[in-house]
This record gives sequence, C-alpha cells and structure tokens, in this order.
Amino acid sequence: MADLSVNLAGLRLRNPLITASGAFGYGSEYLDLLPFEQLGAITVKGVSPFPSDGNPTPRTAEVYGGMLNAIGLQNPGLQKFIADPQYLPFLRTLPCPVIVNIWGRSIEQYAEVAAGLEAEQRGIAALEINISCPNIKEGGIAFGTDLRLAAKVVSAVRQVSSLPLITKLSPNVSSIGDFAKCVVEAGSDMVSLINTMPGMAIDLESRRPLLANVSGGYSGPGLKPIALRMVYEARKAIKAPIIGMGGISNARDALEFIVAGADAVAVGTAIFANPQCLIDIPREMNEWLEQQGIKQISEICNSLKT
Repeated sequence: MADLSVNLAGLRLRNPLITASGAFGYGSEYLDLLPFEQLGAITVKGVSPFPSDGNPTPRTAEVYGGMLNAIGLQNPGLQKFIADPQYLPFLRTLPCPVIVNIWGRSIEQYAEVAAGLEAEQRGIAALEINISCPNIKEGGIAFGTDLRLAAKVVSAVRQVSSLPLITKLSPNVSSIGDFAKCVVEAGSDMVSLINTMPGMAIDLESRRPLLANVSGGYSGPGLKPIALRMVYEARKAIKAPIIGMGGISNARDALEFIVAGADAVAVGTAIFANPQCLIDIPREMNEWLEQQGIKQISEICNSLKT
C-alpha cells in the first residue's frame, strides 16, 4: 500500500483527508456511522466566545452543483464547548486528531477563544481561524478581505496560543496568494482554502428567496474549479502547508488538489450525501497511487506541469 500519511507543520495525519468545519458537527453526530480511527482528522464547527443560535430557518437549500447554507455559525459558546460532555470532553476520546475552528466579531474575541482553548488544549491538535467573519468595529468588513485585519487577527491568536494555527482563507479577494503570504508571515503555520462563496436561490412561484437570510455560502462540486485555481495560486506564494477544499467528492478530486499544491484536503458538502466518502476517498486514493507505481502521496504534491 502507498503511504498516505502527511505532516502539516508537525500535525501528523494517517491520511490527508480532513472533515471541513461546519459539515461534521462536533463529531458525535457521526459516531455510529464511521470508524474514526480511519479518519485523517476532523474539524469541528466554529466556536466563539459567546453562544450563538445562528440564523432563522430555512438555512440550507440544495441548488445546481451544490448547496447554499446560511447557518450563521451556530455554536454553544466557548465555556459550554469546554465543559459540556458532548463537546470537548467527548472529542478528547476520539482516535483521530481534532481541529477546532474559531471565530469572533472582533480581534479581541478571536484572542479570547484561542486563550481559552490554550488552557484546555488536551485533545486539540490545532486551531483553524475563520477570518471570513465581519468585524463589528470596522463597519462589518470581513477580516479575511483586508490584509491588515487578517494579519492582526492571526497575530493576536498567535500571541496567546502555542497550538498549530491554520488560517481559513476567504475566496472573496482579488489575490489569494497575497492573503496566504500575509497570514503565514503573521504567525499562521498553514492555511486552508477556500471558504464558501456568497450566492442565493429563488423560489419562482412564491418569488421568495429559498434562504431566510436571503443569501448564503455556496459549496459543493460547482466550487471545485475556483478552489483548485486558488490552491494553485496560494502554493506559488507560500511554502507553508496548504489544506485544499471546495467541491471534493471523490478520490480524483482530492488528488487534483494535491497535484495543484495542497498537502492535505478537506471534504464538506459531500459528507451530507455520503458520510462513507470519508473512508472511500483515502482507499481509492491509495488504489490510484498503486496503479501509478507511486509509493508516497507526497511525491505528487505540487507536481502540476504547466
């Protein structure tokens, strides 16, 4: 069998497949469906300093080529995440690395979550910083679309956390390479990309939007060509590890991201239709590598011929 293991700045995974934040809950939802010891890693839903009920329903809609969601970052808040048996205490029992996604509405709130998890870091393999959130102190501009703000968030988290840091980049920028370079220079050990893109859908008969929030984040297979291009551009800008995501549904999708420059990949929307894909994709990746006579998956990373 080919060697599928990867080393992401010290974060070691048995295979390069990670669950994307928001698509896997807090893990317990899939406990009876999957052998967790076979997963590369899981990323849990975003955690903020405060509890959040998220947006009103309907919050998801299936659309051509994927889905829209406007969940609104619903989460139990930092203190309940740490103390409640269904969250961090449960996650500490899992046989795979656990990545905790964090967010806030100000730089201080990002640092607050990171500091809280630093004090309780047993069972946490890394933090993923979601910088696609609006900054309430600067007119609602997303942290991830302003180089200065992105650097400030990462720097603030780095100052209070010794855990490996992953910064999840927004696709809503003109140069993804500039943002990848910016957050790495600010202290992020690696980057993940891309987050969802804004979109909307309409019910023609009622002439109403399908989402109560009107617009939401688009994800799924239709996003893949955009995500691939951004991973390729990010790889040209940085040497740090990259976790690629966006429309991955099968092993060939995942391998394309790795050829484009990703060291690991994350699967999101595909989990809703087929949770078993998290087991099937690494197995099929291994089969393809064996067919090609490739012994280690790292041999094809960033191997695109242009």
